[in-house]
Amino acid sequence: MESKGQEKEAVQAAESTSTDPAVILAAGSVALSWFFFYARGNKQQGLFVGLWPPTILAFASYFKQTRMDDMVERATGTDTLVGRVERIVQNRSK
Repeated sequence: MESKGQEKEAVQAAESTSTDPAVILAAGSVALSWFFFYARGNKQQGLFVGLWPPTILAFASYFKQTRMDDMVERATGTDTLVGRVERIVQNRSK
């Protein structure tokens, strides 16, 4: 288990991010994974649920990056319909 200091740091880190629900969901899926793996003895289900946190955090990171990109475009004045269509085409070609 985590010490009180580590737990406090984790809570502060979660509070300082804008992806609080994603961090909470990721931590919950880790706990659920441990429950399935150790308490219920279902190792396969525990491993499956254990793969969820990186996926959840990756999606949260992507959406945060997209929001930041939109803010930069609005600030620089490149937020036009043509600019958005070009960005969509570029993202699909990657």
